[in-house]
Amino acid sequence: MILLKKVEKNIAVELLNQGKAIIFPTETSYGLGCDATNQEAVDKIFKIKGRGRDKPLLVVVPTIKMAKDYLEWNETLGELAKKYWPGALTIVGRVKPSNLAKGVVSKDGTVAIRVTAAETPKYLSEQIGKPIVATSANLADVGDVYNSDELIEMYTDKEFFPDAIIDVGVLEKNPPTTIISVVGGNIKVLRQGEIKI
Repeated sequence: MILLKKVEKNIAVELLNQGKAIIFPTETSYGLGCDATNQEAVDKIFKIKGRGRDKPLLVVVPTIKMAKDYLEWNETLGELAKKYWPGALTIVGRVKPSNLAKGVVSKDGTVAIRVTAAETPKYLSEQIGKPIVATSANLADVGDVYNSDELIEMYTDKEFFPDAIIDVGVLEKNPPTTIISVVGGNIKVLRQGEIKI
């Protein structure tokens, strides 16, 4: 695993474009991600985390404009986006025909998207011009990780591991993001987090 400083985000961009999986700081804990349109890279994320394929991976984008490229937009989505994006709200909605990988798009034709306010994932997505996967960087049976040293230790001697980590040390512990479904225009809270809906 390559250790990158925050100022070396441009190297992380190159790695994402090469289909690599990287760890980076998010709004909450450390996240694990890749180019969300690269099937091989997305498959690697599932292997790294030891995560079941029945649990789709959420993605982040830098702008509402990019979110609109992938979500079937409706009035409810528009109101939520105006009020909460960019920010700690992930919205599950119907996906438009797109090049998003399987595992990002669920079997029921939905995708979980957040317009991120976090500097690093926003920059990475902007630079590659595509959504990036932003699942928590921990293994499937472990809680969120806020300390880069713990992550490095966690993946030592594992068969599958991330290609790089943007190491910013210990992150402040923030509540998880809120996840809601707006399929069919009805709002359903799937995980109550920082934002109260």
